[in-house]
Amino acid sequence: MRKSFISLVLLFVVSSAFGQEAATERFEKVVGRMVEAINEANYPGIQADFGQIMLDAFPLEKLTPVFQGLSAQYGKIQKLGQPRYIPPNQGIFPAYFERGVLDIKVVLDMQDKIIGLWLLPHIVTDIPVPEKHETELSLPFKDRWLVFWGGDTKELNAHHEVPNQKFALDFIGVSKDGAMHTGEGKVNEDYFAFGREVLAPADGTVTDVIDGVRDNVPGSMNPYSGLGNAVFIQHREHEVSVLAHLKLGSIKVKVGDEVKTGQIIGLSGNSGNSSQPHLHYHLQNTPIIQDGTGIKCYFNKVNVIEDGKKQAKMNYSPIKGEIVVAE
Repeated sequence: MRKSFISLVLLFVVSSAFGQEAATERFEKVVGRMVEAINEANYPGIQADFGQIMLDAFPLEKLTPVFQGLSAQYGKIQKLGQPRYIPPNQGIFPAYFERGVLDIKVVLDMQDKIIGLWLLPHIVTDIPVPEKHETELSLPFKDRWLVFWGGDTKELNAHHEVPNQKFALDFIGVSKDGAMHTGEGKVNEDYFAFGREVLAPADGTVTDVIDGVRDNVPGSMNPYSGLGNAVFIQHREHEVSVLAHLKLGSIKVKVGDEVKTGQIIGLSGNSGNSSQPHLHYHLQNTPIIQDGTGIKCYFNKVNVIEDGKKQAKMNYSPIKGEIVVAE
């Protein structure tokens, strides 16, 4: 008799953002405790990390038969695979049962309580990841910018534990003296980044455009539309640039457009999960944002300001704290 799939959709509630900080350890601890409870048939233990809204919607007498059926069909969970994180508050863990593989999808609130839980068919996202990109990349802007996040560790890069953004860069526009804004920085127009031109880093085809997201007031963030206004450019089969947090109404390209290196695609803004005007850039292996794996990007030429002087660095990937200037 063919096994039927147990679909478990407990609840989904959108929560506040964690910001750019990946919650790797939070998810692993919560899911680890839940897996242990599932294997021990400890049904109150499964509920231990539920938020109140979950407890109210799924009391023990309703939850117990669901997990009893799950165990009868699939057996115990033998191990968890490499998780994927979807900012701002979702994690997906492949769960290898004795008799099959399912994806455990969890949504956490700011107190690390489960407010959403699914057991879904396992999706294989075995998309090739280039060891190094072949596309020749140019910095996607002019003028001076501070690398606020960038590098190969979570200390240098708050994106690092999000698979598609692990090598992402956040650039903040600065003046010649390194200031980020004039005045008190209470409005977007105070910031040097706001309204600066954003350029295509290489030739390619526009695959996705997100527009219509308003710019935030500085200090506020919009987790409901994390990327804000954004443009995706596919340079070759497994090399796609993502440029995000663009200014509302500034995007100058549409899906299907062929763009050239240095072409203006929009203006830097403060839309999405962004607390001040800046440009987010990353390279990934697919235009499907949630299935992507990040690729470390090297720009053909980067002028780094050191001791007040420009130092040209070729085939270079900027890191946190550097001030960079395009040609």
